[in-house]
Amino acid sequence: MTTKKNNSKDTKKRVGKSKPVSTSRSGSTKKANTSSQPRSKDTKKSSAEAPKTRPSAAKKTTKRDGIRLNKYISNSGVCSRREADTFIATGLVTVNGKIINEMGYKVQLDDDVRFDGRRLSPEPMAYVLLNKPKGFATTTSESKGQTVMDLVSNATSARITPIGRLGRNATGLLLFTNDDKLKEKLSKKGMERLFHVELNKNLKAADLQKISDGLLINGKKIEIEEVSYVKNAPKSEIGLRIKHMGNSVIRDIFDHLGYDIVRLDCVTLAHLTKKDLPRGRWKILTKEEIELFSML
Repeated sequence: MTTKKNNSKDTKKRVGKSKPVSTSRSGSTKKANTSSQPRSKDTKKSSAEAPKTRPSAAKKTTKRDGIRLNKYISNSGVCSRREADTFIATGLVTVNGKIINEMGYKVQLDDDVRFDGRRLSPEPMAYVLLNKPKGFATTTSESKGQTVMDLVSNATSARITPIGRLGRNATGLLLFTNDDKLKEKLSKKGMERLFHVELNKNLKAADLQKISDGLLINGKKIEIEEVSYVKNAPKSEIGLRIKHMGNSVIRDIFDHLGYDIVRLDCVTLAHLTKKDLPRGRWKILTKEEIELFSML
């Protein structure tokens, strides 16, 4: 029995294990290239190979972690952020000694940022007034016991430090700030402070006059602003107004004259007083109180 050949034009269909064929334009069929020779390892592409991507560009300074330069300047109290952008564009701002004109530039908290040559602090300006009690040291170098920093630790997150000193057993007003400009100003010009001094004995009128005239101690003349007996009090209680930032000068005066200080209390500090500020308490200065320092 004879069978007819399959004349179907669908030559792409595979039958059994037959190899695929392709049809040329002329209608003839050709075997597909089914070379069993393996590809070389150099040309074979691994299925696990990651697709090629363009290398990422190097990060610019604007992308590094930190705080924006205009915010840093604004936080320092110099100006607003918008004004800071203008100052940056005009070349008035340097970071670590280099002029920065780039908007959006970011800095680290420990960078040396300067505006018109003056170093800035990244924190908002803070001004804290403490009525210091007895038994707290002003300097952290005195390792034993508590310091005044323990008393103002909750006043602000800014890194404030005291201006001037009060001895461990002295009491009264002490100003803290992170305003380096004000610190520098007061260290040069001084800040008037009124002390209530209680001595172990009455102060002689002649010695009161010597203090008023100025004493020569260890080759250095010690001058004070004003000295007087405290009204309606024993002659052992003295009011002494000075501009010196430390309190050792007061002890030097009375040691030189042969008196011991029993109690030393800072009653006023520039235009600031102890009114409504109990011993051991602190307060944040008002805007008006801060502005008055510019008049010193």
